[in-house]
This record gives sequence, structure tokens and C-alpha cells, in this order.
Amino acid sequence: MAIGDLGVLVGEWKVEAGFPGADAIDARCTFEWILGGAMLLQRQTVDYAPAPDSHSLISANEDGSFTQHYFDSRGVVRVYAMTFENGRWTLLRDRPDFSPLDFSQRYAGELNGDRIDGRWEIKEPGQDWRLDFTLNYVRR
Repeated sequence: MAIGDLGVLVGEWKVEAGFPGADAIDARCTFEWILGGAMLLQRQTVDYAPAPDSHSLISANEDGSFTQHYFDSRGVVRVYAMTFENGRWTLLRDRPDFSPLDFSQRYAGELNGDRIDGRWEIKEPGQDWRLDFTLNYVRR
């Protein structure tokens, strides 16, 4: 896949975040091309104190996969291996990068028209994957 294949994400999205114990959360996300279409910028804002605002840069790899470079308002910097094939968006962080790997993370979302339904999972050392929170996107 090429970076242009992510064009289906470009635009504004309402984010539905299912954080345990949280009621309605106002969250938004935009995807836009930058650097002449060489990369895709994802900006996300969340009106919920425990959740950070973030920017992510998505770049294409020679093997058809992508890399998401994640930065957030807590100062956290992470790198995720990313795929986007047949409407399925995946992110995986299972090795140390700019921060220690205290736990692994993965996201899987399914694109269905103007909606992406997904979930973040977490895996702590010696444990199995478990749901961290749901994260859905609805095109505005």
C-alpha cells in the first residue's frame, strides 16, 4: 500500500471514546495531508482530563505497511507499526521506542462507510491482551 491509500481517512471525525467510568466525552480528530502528500497528519483533541490531546504523523514503508509516530500533551512519544487494508486499521506497539515498554498496546478498527469502530487493547508483562477502551470515529 502507498500513503495515498489512506485518503479515505482525510477529513474531520467525531471521536466516541469508551473510557471506563466516563460519561459523554467531546473528542474530535482530523486527518490531513502534509508535506505535499508525503505524510498524513492526525490531530486529536479530547475534552476529558485523563486522556491526552495528540498529534500523529503517518508515513509509508517500502513493504506496504505504515508507521505512526505518536506525540501527546503528556509529553509521551511512541512509534506504532500500522496497517490499513480492506477497511481494517491496525496499530501495534510491542517493542521499546522513545519510551520504555512497560506494556504493549494494539488498536483494531473496522471502516464501515463513514464510521470506524475500534478498540484499544493492552498487554502487561506476563498477562493476556485485555480491553483498555473502545475508540470509534464518525465522519463529520
